[in-house]
Amino acid sequence: MSNTRGGSGARAESHSSHDHSGHAAHPLGKSGHAAQETAPLGKNGLFSPALLAVLTLLALVALPYRVPALGRLRLLEPLPEGAGLVAVAPAAAPAASVGETALVMETNEGPESAQPEEVALPPAAAEILPAVSRGEDEKPPRSIEDPSGHALDAFFRRLAAVERKEPGSIARVTYFGDSIVASDFVTATLRRKLQKRFGDAGHGFMLMANAWPGYSHQDVVRFAAPGWLVSRVVGPYADDGFYGLGGVSFRAQGKGAFSRFATTKSGTFGRAVSSFSVYYLEHPEGGTMTVSLDGAVRESVDTRAAAARSQRRVYAVPDGPHELEVRAEGPGVRAFGVTMERDEPGAVLDAIGIQGCRVRFLDKSDDAHFAEQLRMRDPSLTVFQYGMNESEDGELYPLDQYEATMKALLEQVRAALPDSSCMLVGPMDRADKRGSGYSSRPVVPKLAAIQRKVAAEVGCAYWDTLSAMGGYGSMGVWVQRGLGAADLAHPSSAGAEVLGRWVYLALMEAYAAHQAKTPAPAPRP
Repeated sequence: MSNTRGGSGARAESHSSHDHSGHAAHPLGKSGHAAQETAPLGKNGLFSPALLAVLTLLALVALPYRVPALGRLRLLEPLPEGAGLVAVAPAAAPAASVGETALVMETNEGPESAQPEEVALPPAAAEILPAVSRGEDEKPPRSIEDPSGHALDAFFRRLAAVERKEPGSIARVTYFGDSIVASDFVTATLRRKLQKRFGDAGHGFMLMANAWPGYSHQDVVRFAAPGWLVSRVVGPYADDGFYGLGGVSFRAQGKGAFSRFATTKSGTFGRAVSSFSVYYLEHPEGGTMTVSLDGAVRESVDTRAAAARSQRRVYAVPDGPHELEVRAEGPGVRAFGVTMERDEPGAVLDAIGIQGCRVRFLDKSDDAHFAEQLRMRDPSLTVFQYGMNESEDGELYPLDQYEATMKALLEQVRAALPDSSCMLVGPMDRADKRGSGYSSRPVVPKLAAIQRKVAAEVGCAYWDTLSAMGGYGSMGVWVQRGLGAADLAHPSSAGAEVLGRWVYLALMEAYAAHQAKTPAPAPRP
């Protein structure tokens, strides 16, 4: 239901969330007794003090084998059958705690971290990439796979409405991923290309602050002051499982914690906004937050409520350059993030990058709450790009469980957004340095095959990043050509530009095929 508090231009939307919430041969002989040597040692016939110490230690070691009650103190028990002394599998990582941690604060977005609108590709990259025309007729190295033939219909219908400039038509893409997405490099390229063709309808969703050192957003200005504590789907965990859309819950320690979001003053994209939305949680320990626009207080919002409820407050402004600030007036304010959009046909892309995330970690979120957050955002396309951190795990997390958890997540998203499209972007190749060469990790093709299989079973599209890069063993080549990062896991800035452009080209290829077989709508009277 909807309700309004405070000044004009604000709209609050309330959504309820629910909890679901044989023994080894003895070294001292068959008798188990320590032998007592009586022959004199040395010319003086006296016991050596060192020998006495050794004999005492051996007697203490033997004692638990003679006294059953002291069995737990035995040091020389046999290894289990099949156990070895080398090649022991690493222990599982300790589980993250429940609670909060202080943020690593950074000011965004300095020019040193920005992804340029046009990235110059290294000359050596031309040897492994097809001719780059940067034109709309350029073809992707791999087409989107869609056995159903309809996985992207909902998104393409929305794109067609945007192209027709139908009022209120916005093609929203909510793009989930790990640190490759957290930098907003691949996604920035995709966002810019969609907006160049279909129109700039705003930047989309951003976390309240930097939840990790590598979290960034392009074509927007952000700043957060100290004072926020965070719970994350990668830990430490929130005891209620409420993390908003972005997988992070922010709680103000006290008065003075604030976050700002603003349009850019240079560049082609992100220069205007006509609607800010603040996503937060009402709850019994909630506090008051002040929302200001362009330096003037718009309203104070009391976030205290008898039960936890997801909320969104929308602030309309004249289309143009603006700044929004959310400031806590005391402890207890719990917020998730902010969106920036424009009231005109176009494309929006939410970069939901979670550093260190595996796809299964998204299940840390309360199911009803996560579904509710998806519905509040209402994307016409949801994208998942995971696999880099799973490639670090190898097969320590069983692949059959990986398949099951991924399928369960996608089915949950499909149930929450039955009229939306979904797509998986497969994992990149990953390598290790081996002398003067590189060795790719054998688990990556297995992860890609599982993602392709699950996508087909659930009714999502799939784009094969591994094959597009050149297949198994390609990361070493990418690094040598300036497209892969030094860690042999991430793309470089130029590699991110290439991947973002390829995803865009693959979508546009599929969109053109969809439009070619779709009758044009009848003109309005």
